[in-house]
Amino acid sequence: MPITYRRYRLLADFEPVSQFLIRHYNTTHFNGYLLQPFFEYAHTHPAFNPKMTHRFGIWEDNGIIVGVTCYEMDLGECLIASDPAYIHLWPTMLDQAECELSMTMNGKRTLKVMTTDKQGLDELLSKRGYSAVYRENIMTFDYRKGFVDRALPEGFRVISLEDENDVRKIHACLHQGFDHGPTPDEDIDCRLLMQSGPRFRKDLTTVIVAPDGSYACFAGMWVDPINHYAYLEPLATVPQYRRLGLAHIALTEAMKKTVKEGAKYCYGGSREFYSAMGFETVGVRVFWEKTWTI
Repeated sequence: MPITYRRYRLLADFEPVSQFLIRHYNTTHFNGYLLQPFFEYAHTHPAFNPKMTHRFGIWEDNGIIVGVTCYEMDLGECLIASDPAYIHLWPTMLDQAECELSMTMNGKRTLKVMTTDKQGLDELLSKRGYSAVYRENIMTFDYRKGFVDRALPEGFRVISLEDENDVRKIHACLHQGFDHGPTPDEDIDCRLLMQSGPRFRKDLTTVIVAPDGSYACFAGMWVDPINHYAYLEPLATVPQYRRLGLAHIALTEAMKKTVKEGAKYCYGGSREFYSAMGFETVGVRVFWEKTWTI
């Protein structure tokens, strides 16, 4: 039976694609950074565009998923993941992405393909006229190094969302923590949406409460117990409470929780904060881009 292509069905295919990503996780190329927690977190992010997910592509061999194309948040982006035995599909998958996932504006199409330096897509992308426009380190913390505990400042306390789950306080913390301004809007539903993923865990989410009862720091944590890793997203500290060590404390506490889930290391961000905490570079994410006339 030949390999077949079809469109992604948001409700029906989320879990089968998740299982595909878990099954083919690889510590060399990291699925081109299409990690299952990355995929799930994106689906519940307020900036994610669910209306265009039918443009995601799925390739199957006898009903088994062997390849996926998708965006992280919206059109104009693309990630490509495949079963290692089906990398010969990459040119076809890129064709589909250019047709379905590119962004059209002023008579031109643009597509940014996100991959890793070890996935092996570079040669194909270069031949197709893409240029590498941005790179960032992929960093993980190896739990064998041990955790460095820091003292919590007086008056602050650490909780999980099982202890308290005040979505207005979460909204204010993340709004301010990502430098969107001092006063959040009233869209608390976006924070409820972020807790709707099937693998979202209130107990793994760590919050540091300020002396006035507001949330000063928020660390979301995901875990892939099959492949034994944790994935941090999001991490934010309210500006007035920065440089107190709160992010270090929240992240450390969150990572410790995942040890009990079988995690052996954690994916973090690429800023200097992470290297200072002991995260090490294990690869590079590369963003390739091409613009062409329709």
